[in-house]
Amino acid sequence: MMWKPNATPGSTATPEPIRPTPTPAPSAGPVIEPTPAPAPRNAAVNTAEQATIGKSLVIKGEVTGSESLYIDGRVEGSINLPGNRVTVGRNGIVSANINAREVVVLGKVKGNLTTSDRVDIRNEGSLTGDVVAQRISIEDGAFFKGGIDIRKPGQKDADKETATAKTA
Repeated sequence: MMWKPNATPGSTATPEPIRPTPTPAPSAGPVIEPTPAPAPRNAAVNTAEQATIGKSLVIKGEVTGSESLYIDGRVEGSINLPGNRVTVGRNGIVSANINAREVVVLGKVKGNLTTSDRVDIRNEGSLTGDVVAQRISIEDGAFFKGGIDIRKPGQKDADKETATAKTA
């Protein structure tokens, strides 16, 4: 009889504590798995929010949309992406007027830029055209030829009304 009570509680109690030990190990696994999961989600979100025109692509006409754009190819015409960023990559050649929230120039742009926020011309970038923006940054080594009109957020409409009043 002594053997039976000792064997039953001992054998029942011994496997149960061993079984819960593997249970936390799998729960530790899912804790580790969600950590890498946000990185791919963020990468997918960034990819979805920014379209890319590759090196070999040539677009002639009007580019419009509601997402940011990275241009590494050639665009001729007009680019209208208000509220978004347009980045002209190092290989990008753009002959277009650009209307966006923000424009970053690493390549070559010929045309007027109208932004609601900022224009950033990097050291290898080249811009020939007029700029209307709240802020502008031109790095050493960048090329810029044109006029700059720095406007505050509400100033744009006020200037148009003044100009209309003067012509009337």
